[in-house]
Amino acid sequence: MGVNVRIPTPLRSLTQGQAEVSVGGKSIREIVDNLEKAYPGIKERICDEQGNLRRFVNLYLNDEDVRFLKDLQTEVRDGDGLSIVPAIAGG
Repeated sequence: MGVNVRIPTPLRSLTQGQAEVSVGGKSIREIVDNLEKAYPGIKERICDEQGNLRRFVNLYLNDEDVRFLKDLQTEVRDGDGLSIVPAIAGG
């Protein structure tokens, strides 16, 4: 079954236009790694060179910011929803 990952419009070119994909894994880190295997290039948009979540990208697991959970070590279960949300700046 996997985790349902909602893909923002700017990253959909990497997922062949899909707005949502299902990916297996036991943690957010595994989900991101498996996203990269299925959709090469997506991880560098989500994580920096050290493998940490980029400052301008937010990940929400079932509507909770993973930074307030266990960040990339946050455990996931089949059927969970993960949203990738790029930060928006402006004034």
